[in-house]
Amino acid sequence: MNSIIESNPLLDRLPKHLKQFIKPQDYSDYTPINQAVWRYVMRKNVDYLAQVAHSSYLEGLKKTGIEIDNIPSMYGMNRILTEIGWAAVAVDGFIPPNAFMEFQAYNVLVIASDIRQLEHIEYTPAPDIIHEGAGHAPIIANPEYAEYLRRFGEIGCKAISSDKDYQMYEAIRLLSIVKEAEGTPQATIDAAEKAVEDLQNNMGELSEMAQIRNLHWWTVEYGLIGTVENPKIYGAGLLSSIGESAYCMTDQVKKIPYDISAAYQSFDITKLQPQLYVTPTFAYLNLVLEEFANKMALRTGGLSGIEKLIHSGALGTIELSTGLQISGVFTKVIADEGKPIYIQTIGKTALASREKELVGHGTLTHAEGFGSPIGKLQGINLAIEDMSPKDLHAYDIIESKAVKLEFEGGITVEGEIVTGSRNLQGEIILIRFKNCTVTHGETILFQPDWGVYDMAVGKKVVSAFSGPADVNSFDLITHLPSSTTIKATHTAERDDLEILYQTVRIIRETHDIYASLSPIFNKLKVNHPKDWLLSVEIVELLKDRNDAPLLDEVLAHLEQLKLARPEVAHLITGGLDLIFEKAKA
Repeated sequence: MNSIIESNPLLDRLPKHLKQFIKPQDYSDYTPINQAVWRYVMRKNVDYLAQVAHSSYLEGLKKTGIEIDNIPSMYGMNRILTEIGWAAVAVDGFIPPNAFMEFQAYNVLVIASDIRQLEHIEYTPAPDIIHEGAGHAPIIANPEYAEYLRRFGEIGCKAISSDKDYQMYEAIRLLSIVKEAEGTPQATIDAAEKAVEDLQNNMGELSEMAQIRNLHWWTVEYGLIGTVENPKIYGAGLLSSIGESAYCMTDQVKKIPYDISAAYQSFDITKLQPQLYVTPTFAYLNLVLEEFANKMALRTGGLSGIEKLIHSGALGTIELSTGLQISGVFTKVIADEGKPIYIQTIGKTALASREKELVGHGTLTHAEGFGSPIGKLQGINLAIEDMSPKDLHAYDIIESKAVKLEFEGGITVEGEIVTGSRNLQGEIILIRFKNCTVTHGETILFQPDWGVYDMAVGKKVVSAFSGPADVNSFDLITHLPSSTTIKATHTAERDDLEILYQTVRIIRETHDIYASLSPIFNKLKVNHPKDWLLSVEIVELLKDRNDAPLLDEVLAHLEQLKLARPEVAHLITGGLDLIFEKAKA
């Protein structure tokens, strides 16, 4: 378990570029304090969320095999998740949004396997196993919601990003790491927060990825369901935060009926959310998602779709009306009357049809880029793709013929046709020329001494989206984050405290009613006077013992801690309420 990633059929079918993000879940890394943090949060959540969460939550905890007393093993979860058609993988903190969503498209839940520190028990900006395992996993046991998550991933991973999106991802990843790390200087946190704030205030026009991330945030992460007057929680960020799950149900948080306008409402991961959106049903989430998808370049294509890809500066794909897909980094588009008439990529480019690379048209063939006219021939209503063999002969578009093709908008292709390629419907999708010259007015776009010229055939661009058409066309194993998560440091003091936590854990798990708790508490009080959670766990064990003097002593210590550490007073009270209210019940 420590170093091997246990697979299953769902994980086996993941493409290599997603597998690069997966890391083993080393269960031995979880310390007794980590386990106590998990247990406290889960006991509080289950007690409270039974009243305010969607009914799928508690049912899902059982279906996904998530225990209250133990941090879940990814491999145990996978065996159970497989029964509902999903799987889970461990990753290192935040991963790029496109990759995160693509995992969802494959029915794979991404789980940051680290766990928050005790100091951040209520909330952490860093993704952790409480957020992912206790927040996301239970709700996907609801089939309607699970399909929304899968469909969201399928559409979301095609959203086109901007350069600022990647800067924001890196800034948020760094901020989440330094805020969660033990002993980070406040100046470092302040600088990371300012970097995120500066970017948030200077994002310009929101890209597709920024908009769909907003939809993801206000549904999957921070969504409410039901009515504005009586909402229930289903968002993982709320389900996993004992602080915000209570705060969000107060009148201090504005409740808004969910609709597509949420795509334009940005968020701040470092603060409590001032407003939340309420969907009437899980089915309605899919309606809004489809409404948004209809506005994406994925479905609209056209000049604006190409311009979005150029602006992104990243690998993307356009699909023509013939189904021919061109994947590369787009750098240029020539337009005429609002329509694209010529496109150009730079560097490695691949051509595909139906997400499968065309034989002989991979990045080795098109290593320096690809350019082609788009549209109809000048003065001819019939597009090349719609021409019958008789039509093609009439216009000399046949093999071994020298031809001059003049396109609308002024693009001219002149050369000798070598061969052509057709799609399954029999439409010509590609024509190869030799001795070819391509011009736009006086500008030369291709000349004979550059080699053979492959011309794409398509009267219009029907789709534009992020990433390649065929994931095997490009080397996408390039995951090099600028920051890595920081593990808690080992000190003699910390190790001593871990031993005390482990001792109490063993006593509870073995139901050893004769083990003395007094020496443990005395050591805790003397050597670790600021720790509060272990004292709460000791109270839980003492409640059922006939040792009133020690119980009173521990409770008195906790009252003193409330005064000395007012920031944790409500956590102490919450833990004690759980113990004694349960006893009354």
